[in-house]
Amino acid sequence: MAILDDELLQDAQLDALIIDFIRQALPKDVAEKYDEEKLFYIHDLIEEYLAQTDVLDSEPDEDGFVNIEIDAITAFIASKAKAENMGNFDENDLSLIVEADLSYGDDFEDEEA
Repeated sequence: MAILDDELLQDAQLDALIIDFIRQALPKDVAEKYDEEKLFYIHDLIEEYLAQTDVLDSEPDEDGFVNIEIDAITAFIASKAKAENMGNFDENDLSLIVEADLSYGDDFEDEEA
């Protein structure tokens, strides 16, 4: 059971790092609109979308990248948030949040190369 607890703790710590990264990457006016709870909610929906669509299992291009449609993720989040009465999020804001979320770790990969 301790292994599961450790994994859950590590996942929560990683999510907190991602949310902090997103907040710092966003323009100040956008960051001010979204509290931590909303950012965690959006992050969870991004992960849900990626898991449901298996987009990350797609064949990478010659540079090793997988094409991810930001607009499709944004539309999914907006629709789901509205259906779950979480609010009507601005799709331009959501695009910035999705891009920041997906870019988490890019800097770390550059350092390893």
